[in-house]
Amino acid sequence: MTFQPGLRESATFDRNVIHEIQRAADTGIYDIRGWGAKRKVPHFDDLLFLGSSMSRYPLEGYREKCDTDVVLGDRHAKYPLHLDTPVTIAGMSFGALSGGAKEALGRGASEVGTSTTTGDGGMIPEERGQSKTLVYQYLPSRYGMNPDDLRKADAIEIVLGQGAKPGGGGMLLGQKITERVAGMRTLPVGIDQRSACRHPDWTGPDDLAIKIIELREITGWEKPIYVKIGATRTYYDVKLAVKAGADVVVVDGMQGGTAATQDVFIEHVGIPTLSAIPQAVQALQEMGVHRTPGGVQLIVSGGIRSGADVAKAMALGADAVAIGTAALIALGDNDPRYQAEYEQLGSAAGFYDDFQDGRDPAGITTQDPELQKNFDPVEGGRRLANYLRVLTMEAQTIARACGKSHLRNLEPQDLVALTIESAAMARVPLAGTDWIPGRSA
Repeated sequence: MTFQPGLRESATFDRNVIHEIQRAADTGIYDIRGWGAKRKVPHFDDLLFLGSSMSRYPLEGYREKCDTDVVLGDRHAKYPLHLDTPVTIAGMSFGALSGGAKEALGRGASEVGTSTTTGDGGMIPEERGQSKTLVYQYLPSRYGMNPDDLRKADAIEIVLGQGAKPGGGGMLLGQKITERVAGMRTLPVGIDQRSACRHPDWTGPDDLAIKIIELREITGWEKPIYVKIGATRTYYDVKLAVKAGADVVVVDGMQGGTAATQDVFIEHVGIPTLSAIPQAVQALQEMGVHRTPGGVQLIVSGGIRSGADVAKAMALGADAVAIGTAALIALGDNDPRYQAEYEQLGSAAGFYDDFQDGRDPAGITTQDPELQKNFDPVEGGRRLANYLRVLTMEAQTIARACGKSHLRNLEPQDLVALTIESAAMARVPLAGTDWIPGRSA
């Protein structure tokens, strides 16, 4: 828009709000899109590390080690997961993603010694075949679920909620439901699918405990059992998950992505990742299972982008993190080389979020055979592995600067906050002070 002197945009009714009102009035339907929340909320950028000088000594990166390995699920499982890096791949379904994209995620994760996750819709051979460590998601829909695949997995993640839509079910629009997807999900071809928002065979935490025992018996008590929650009433939800018998708790903040959900849900339901971590850690600490032998590990997801984000999440108390949107970008999603194709779809590279439409020119969030030809799983896996290595090395660099010989040794005392809001949420001091807003003297 050409600037005209005297025009002043409304903060309440800005051009995006006006456009959405006009779109709703024209169509009579709510907006569905992918990605995650786009509004600005307190996030990891609002925290800074206190590097070493005199009161603490840094480690020399060329001579002193900083380890990154993590063990997940040693509370009850016979075979806990041993990962080389605490950066894991979050659940993204075959259906939302192409088979080639799922294969690439497995290739990239395996190359750096971490895990990937199935997502809704079941396990496909391309993913299992390329994933050294694969977590199987057990969702309310039960799409593709069978005991044989549970036994083939290395861990099971019971999904109670997702950061982008806690309390809401998943969507997969008809244009992405091909014969193969429909067959795996027992659905009609080409018809919109909307998953349930809660599991059909329990109504509360007592039933979850029964389900966890059932899954342990199916898998011979070999596999770690994760419980994933969307960040809302995090303190109470984590306590209930631990009481029910979870080996690992996954907390997904509102910046977490989705393949397809109502925009109003993405932007207005759930709480920021930054505010959820301290609540989860407090719950684990009060139950005596936080970073203790045979304790419960905490995985945090929702807006992880850099090694700094990884280090900050771990300093606040996470044992590992999971990435989804960032992994897709690393594979090649929103790549500038497809700028012309994105423009034809009414979008642009860096802004494309219509994952639900199945027209992704990068061949990642589509089931179109022609578009899938644009994606090379081997090259995608290589790119993802490179990105995961960079995240790990960046986190190591920060940990060494704080004098830590392992990423898990990072702690809240290594952090300060830039704003009152982030200080209160993260429960670390405002920079230059010893004040933590909301905490009594």
